[in-house]
Amino acid sequence: MQVMRTIVWIVITAILVAFVAMNWGPAAVNFWPVEDGYLHFEWPVGVIAIIFFALGFFPMWLLNRAHVWRLRRRVGALENSLRAAAAAAPVAQDDVDAMDETEGELSDNVP
Repeated sequence: MQVMRTIVWIVITAILVAFVAMNWGPAAVNFWPVEDGYLHFEWPVGVIAIIFFALGFFPMWLLNRAHVWRLRRRVGALENSLRAAAAAAPVAQDDVDAMDETEGELSDNVP
């Protein structure tokens, strides 16, 4: 699985680098309206693409990490409760023998 993840990231990086290299010309960006027009920048298209890719990627990545963290905590809590339940309820052999004896008595009383 780690190999597949690495291959996917290499492919994404190669596509992004190729896009940036082919579109390095400046593009006008009207960023914020002000009294005399817009706050105007001229950036290379590749830089704009990287910025917007990061703006879309990082919130979703953080959301995914939070979800994985929450699931790991839930699984850990369930495993701990299972261990505690298994350790807290050992049945002694004397109790098992007593249960077997009473079951035998009950079965004799059945018509």
